[in-house]
Amino acid sequence: MRPIFTSAGKFRERAALWALDLLVFVAFYTTYYYMRVESGWFAVPLVPDYWAPMIVSYIYWLGIFLFFGLYRPWHARSRVDEWFSLFKAVSFGCIVLFFAVFLDDLNTGAPPASRMLVFLYWFLLLVSLGAARMFLRSARRRLLQRGIGLQNAIIIGWNDTARELHDIVMKHPALGYRPIGFLKIDRRKRGKDYKGTPVLGYLDDLLDIIRTRSVREILIALSTADHDKLLDIIAICSSVDVRLKIMPDMYDIISGQARTNQIYGFPLIEIMPDIMQPWEQSAKRLMDIAASFIVLILSAPLWIAIAIAIKLDSKGPIVYSQERVGKDRKLFKMHKFRSMQADAEKATGPVWAPEKDDRVTNVGRFLRKVRLDEIPQFINVLDGDMSLVGPRPERPFFVEKLSKEIPLYMRRLKVRPGITGWAQVKQGYDRNIDDVKSKVRYDLFYIENMSLRMDIKIIIYTFYVMIAGRGQ
Repeated sequence: MRPIFTSAGKFRERAALWALDLLVFVAFYTTYYYMRVESGWFAVPLVPDYWAPMIVSYIYWLGIFLFFGLYRPWHARSRVDEWFSLFKAVSFGCIVLFFAVFLDDLNTGAPPASRMLVFLYWFLLLVSLGAARMFLRSARRRLLQRGIGLQNAIIIGWNDTARELHDIVMKHPALGYRPIGFLKIDRRKRGKDYKGTPVLGYLDDLLDIIRTRSVREILIALSTADHDKLLDIIAICSSVDVRLKIMPDMYDIISGQARTNQIYGFPLIEIMPDIMQPWEQSAKRLMDIAASFIVLILSAPLWIAIAIAIKLDSKGPIVYSQERVGKDRKLFKMHKFRSMQADAEKATGPVWAPEKDDRVTNVGRFLRKVRLDEIPQFINVLDGDMSLVGPRPERPFFVEKLSKEIPLYMRRLKVRPGITGWAQVKQGYDRNIDDVKSKVRYDLFYIENMSLRMDIKIIIYTFYVMIAGRGQ
């Protein structure tokens, strides 16, 4: 049976949640409207409309739930985790409504009872949505126990630990995994299958098997002698959409780059998890959009001045566009004000810029020092290809080259590239492979510690670099 949690499966999962929430919300609002207006339990000086407030309320709650990540894939979360996530989202939304009603009551002189209705609203909404989602999760768990909706998983390792992991996964189908095979690390070990689950190959075959077998989960059970292979596994999987989990007894070798998950009571350790909470990711994107609009509008007169300066200084286009690799290896055109001579790499091909680059124009050198050459990249941020803060996007030529030379380099492609980043404020332009390796360390540190607080810190550092003219 094909796994249903591919991209199309994830869309169906979200669509089912949206449809469920919509139906439950209509039932909830109808009940609340009857209790508030028709029951006679509360004074109603003016009978409100039914449809318009319900539609506006649903749009409001849809935004709240998206902000809190309640429509993200949730197959690996328990019902208790789902309940607490819903509790936080509903409570936050109702607190906002409470203060909105409070301010309105101050202006209109309405009695305090109208504010108390918010608590009734909160209780009914939480109970109705919570019960519906718990029912949906329970139903899905029963489907998993019958083998419906399981995700293809590979167990890496061919030892007692790997076979024990296989038995546990087969015993607990509610975990959502279907082990389709083992991968051996040591070619000298014998054995072709275990309880009907075959050995599919060796570690060198991992990438091909992931792509051809629609694998979504990698379960790692290495022996002590094979611990050094873990970085190789992470590097291979960095370029594909899979989740990695290991047995708990290997936790000491991950150096903090892991998160322990309790999935239906079964402990696994997730490697390279998403660090930012859903609300932080939503807030980060909102900050990107708002800042880009403001910068592009306020910098409009500056565009004219820069365009004139570039044209007077050298021949060529005002804005230079170049293909870069973004999140999940997506290619996009990154825009910059041209700071080099036209066709600067025509004779050499892709190269790193030396410290004193003769190809940089006089105007370009100034633009680079104060980082004004990067203003057009706010268009990329609006398009969603970039963020304000993140690892700098690299060209496809260098991505292919560096991914072979630097372990975990492809991990950078798990997040949106940024106009500025931790590596940019700590180090200058890349001049050689050693500079790149140093920057990758900064990028990985940022990825493993992503937060709004850190983004704001990096933006403040960037302003300092601009004002001090320390750009290159």
